[in-house]
This record gives sequence, C-alpha cells and structure tokens, in this order.
Amino acid sequence: MSDGKRAARLAEEIGRLPLYGPVQLMEVCGTHTMAIARSGIKAMLPPQVRLLSGPGCPVCVTPPEEIDAVLELAMQPDVLIATYGDMIRVPGSTPGDNLSRRRALGANVRVVYSSVDAVETARQNPDKEVIFLGVGFETTAPGTAAAVLTAEEAGIRNFSLFSLLKTVEPALRTLMGTEGFNVQGFLCPGHVGTIIGEKGFAFLPEEYGMPAVIAGFEAEDILLAIYHLLLQISRKAPTLENDYSRAVSKDGNVLAQRMMEKVFQRTEDDWRGLGRIGQSALKLREEYRFYDAESRFAKVLSRREQKAVPFTACRCGDVICGRMEPQQCPLFEKRCTPEDPVGPCMVSTEGACAAVYKYGSWQTQGRRNA
Repeated sequence: MSDGKRAARLAEEIGRLPLYGPVQLMEVCGTHTMAIARSGIKAMLPPQVRLLSGPGCPVCVTPPEEIDAVLELAMQPDVLIATYGDMIRVPGSTPGDNLSRRRALGANVRVVYSSVDAVETARQNPDKEVIFLGVGFETTAPGTAAAVLTAEEAGIRNFSLFSLLKTVEPALRTLMGTEGFNVQGFLCPGHVGTIIGEKGFAFLPEEYGMPAVIAGFEAEDILLAIYHLLLQISRKAPTLENDYSRAVSKDGNVLAQRMMEKVFQRTEDDWRGLGRIGQSALKLREEYRFYDAESRFAKVLSRREQKAVPFTACRCGDVICGRMEPQQCPLFEKRCTPEDPVGPCMVSTEGACAAVYKYGSWQTQGRRNA
C-alpha cells in the first residue's frame, strides 16, 4: 500500500472515532508544523479536531532582547558571528534590523552548518573573536557541548558560545499553567525524544493527565499519532505512547545527556510569548566560563538592560502558544511576509507563520468533512 493510501486510511479511521465535542491538539516541534502544513493534514481531519502550533521553533521562542544582544555583538571590532542560516534574518526589537542588515553595514557574519564548523572557523581566523550562536532545544545541545569541548581540547582561545539553548519540559509546564490554556493532547517532538527518551515526556500524563504521543515526521507518522491521541481522549485513558520507536528509546541517548550535563547547567531564561521560565535554559558551567560569550563580552551586553523593547503589533508570541492562528495576526501577509518579515515565526523554516504562508491553501482546519 502506498504512503498516500495509508495516510488516507488513517484519516478515515480518525473520522470514525467517537468524539464528544471539539478537541484541540498541539504539536511542539517546528518540523511537525511544517510537515502538517505541507501534507495538508489539517484538511484531512474531522471538523471538531483542531491542530495548534506550540513553542517548538527554537528561533521563534528567542525573545527580541536576545537578538538585540546578538546584533550588538556583531558590531564589535574583530568579532565574527558564526550562526545557522535561520538566524540571519530574525529581527530584533526594531523591525528590519537583523544580522543580514548588520552584515551589509560591515559586520562579519558567517553561516555555518554545525557547531563544529564554528570551531573550525575560529581555527582558521585566529585574528577574530568567533562567537557561535547556539540555538535549539535538547536536539542541538549535545553538538554544541561537543564544540566547546573540542575548542578546549584543541586550545582554541578565540572561540566563544552565546547560548540561546532551551529545554522543552519547563516550557510545556508553563504553557499548561497559562490561564485559558485549552489543549487535550500533545504531539511530542521526535527529534528531542531521541535525546531525552520517552521518560522526558512521562510527566504529561502522570502529572497533568494529558494524553501524549511521540511522533515521527512523515504524514503517516503524524496521522497515526493523532489517531492514538484521539483514541486516548475518546477512552478517557491518558498515557504516553511512543509512535517513533525506530528512533526514540525509553531512556534516550544517555551519552548525549551526559555531555550536556558536563558542559551546561540549567538556569532561568526568557521565552517569547511565555515570559521568564525557571530551569529552562542551558548556559555554560563555571568551569567553561572562558568560552561563554556573555561573560567575555559582559560590558557590551550590559547595555541591553538599559533598552526598553518597543511595542510591535507582531503576535508571534501568541501564535507559538496556540492562542491564535497565524492568519489572525494583523500583520500576516500584509506588513509581514517572508521577503520582509516582522517576526521570527515568518522567518524560520520551522515557523508557524512561514508554514501557513507557504502552504496556505492546505491550511483549512477540518475541511475534509466541512
């Protein structure tokens, strides 16, 4: 049977489930967001089933103050910013001000494809202070930790990390404690699951009675996860199911976890749309402080505390918390487009706004039975 036929059969099975009222499910992975949009999954679901995007895009949850700090660092003499491509066009608190613009103004900004590439960039440019922007969740944290250890072992002294790394669990706990939060089940991120394992999501049913399914990334994977979530809801039997067992084990990648714990410590940090969350960020431990860009450039970064973030009509924070659809933002497709983005949700390849903009004709919720 072809993948398309299997997906269609799953959609039919979902339509037969006895659901007693509207159901809202949330994915917390940017790759899921894009896959759902690209595959037209929303249009395959019954009208009472609604999918919401959560805080699963690491670029999107980074607050504008942090981007402002990055832009300040980029303009320092002899500094080279090494970053993943998604960060190049993410605006700070001023619309249109991003690393791409700063590069046009003379900043030395280079796109790398891995954290180890950033270390190699430092090796090849001994006259520059190379600052790597570490962005992501637990998926990219081990590789970033490896870059710091590589730089230390090789004696590379002109490399530092500006850590924007965050962890998923504290954000989900905060989200569920938000007033008006109305979600009946979670599609858990498979990529993060490969690192933290099934046990990393066990708190959802155990502490909150929330159905949860770890999902893969093909259309069939996602529809199967949705089916299992709705089955749990219809039976009123919340549990954690692993539908991505080909990549996610019970305990996850223990070696990667140990590397993260060796290099990073958990601390509080700000999230776009969610505010300040305790134990949600990964910052370098004291023994690796030499490689901490925030310590090395403390005088430069102290200026950001004095700047107020101006108001913007961008509603990215509400979009990534499931409080509104991208189309409901007053700037969507008007002032905010991929060519001239106002918020990170339109910039990132994992952003909900970018997904709807690119695959808009597939986005209607419940179109199949409408």
